[in-house]
Amino acid sequence: MSEQTIENPQLPEQLSDILLVLDKDKKKIQAVTGIDKNGELQTVDADKKNQSQFMRVDKSGDVFSNFFSNFWRQLKNPSHFNFFKVPASEAVDTAKEMQKQVDAPTKEGEAVLAKHEVKEPKEQQKEQQQENKKDMATAQATPETSEYRFKVEQIDWETMNNLGLSKERLEKAGVMDTLLKGYKTNILMPISLNLGTAVTRMDARLSLQPGENGSAVVAIHGIRKEPNLDAPFFGHEFTKEDKENLLKTGNMGRVVDLTNPKTGEKIPSIISIDRLTNEVVALRQEWMRIPNEFKGVILNAEQKQTLLDGKPLHLEGMISKKGEPFNAPIQYNADKRFIEFLFDRSNTNKQTQSQQPGQQHEAPRTYRGKELTDQQYEKYNAGLTIYIDGLIDRKGEKYQGYITFDKQTGKEQFSFTNPNKLKDKIQPAEANKTQVAVNSDGKTNEATKNVKEPLKPQQQTPKDNKQQQQQRAPKATVKPKGIKR
Repeated sequence: MSEQTIENPQLPEQLSDILLVLDKDKKKIQAVTGIDKNGELQTVDADKKNQSQFMRVDKSGDVFSNFFSNFWRQLKNPSHFNFFKVPASEAVDTAKEMQKQVDAPTKEGEAVLAKHEVKEPKEQQKEQQQENKKDMATAQATPETSEYRFKVEQIDWETMNNLGLSKERLEKAGVMDTLLKGYKTNILMPISLNLGTAVTRMDARLSLQPGENGSAVVAIHGIRKEPNLDAPFFGHEFTKEDKENLLKTGNMGRVVDLTNPKTGEKIPSIISIDRLTNEVVALRQEWMRIPNEFKGVILNAEQKQTLLDGKPLHLEGMISKKGEPFNAPIQYNADKRFIEFLFDRSNTNKQTQSQQPGQQHEAPRTYRGKELTDQQYEKYNAGLTIYIDGLIDRKGEKYQGYITFDKQTGKEQFSFTNPNKLKDKIQPAEANKTQVAVNSDGKTNEATKNVKEPLKPQQQTPKDNKQQQQQRAPKATVKPKGIKR
């Protein structure tokens, strides 16, 4: 993320708890990371270097009860363990206090264990019934706290409306939830900025950042011609290898110390490129979440550490959605905050003039601001026609159609109807042609030429009485010029 991300996590630690465990035989307190396919409990030492692997659970009472009941059923020999639920921000220190109690029992230490212990679901249900009711009452009073970072009423809608970003428009584009959860929009949004003497229009990704007095401030991530890798980035000077990796794969491939400009704190972080805007993005290493399993492959400790270090990992034996095995390089992306498949993206950062004769072009991963799925990209890059929906015209209305990529010329083609005339189950409406032509291309439709509002998807004629009256409005009469004598 940007400078704001360096200081403000997207997922606040106070919204989740950590599950600690005492192995009764080993007499050791550790942090739970999961359960393998054989029902064996997986753990790591409860120290700072392993924080990214800790299992995080929702702290809401009933939600956690349901989770733990299911967790207990899957676990092999659950009676061998005692479990404890502690706030994520206090997990490491609390684990140390608990270990002291295990090693040298005291009444004070016993109270610490009792405070955090999670008992077998049936017993727990009786003892914590009243506490769960209180938790649920709190959750109902603030339903967004377990999932969302911001609330709708925190947003400065006057400023948003001045940018052409109304609440209805954000909801229609499907980005409202993404913003409230603290993430950047996954599509580019058209923005109009009225400066009084001039109006500026641009496409950008949006995010919300904490403002003053509990408000939520919109951050605009505009499109850059290319990522700026020559200037220092939070104190880090990009090496030649750093630049090559970022331009080729979008990820730098290592952890570096970035400097918080306000506090001077050194923050181990990974760096990636936002492929929609070319913005340089950083993510704290401690906020990285490496799963135990990826595409059907159980990751071992060495593989997890490779990903945690920001390095690429060649993973074999993954299972596709069709149930077929495949191998591919993967890497953690700082912008997306998850593991992605690696593609050579260097061609998209070069001018087409540099293309060698006979050399095929590489298809871009995005089309008109929307990123393609891995399955779509595979077909698109192979020159096949694919169906795409959720595109947004310049007036904020959705439309859909078919796109094809020519690997020889590098050109993209769009059509509202399938050029191959395939009998797809999903057929885009023909009427979208009119909508996009009027809203985005500046063309005129005779049936709606006097309508002042943007056309809706599939609209070709006035939709209501108001628009019918606008359409029927008489043209201004032109007085005939008199004859000079």
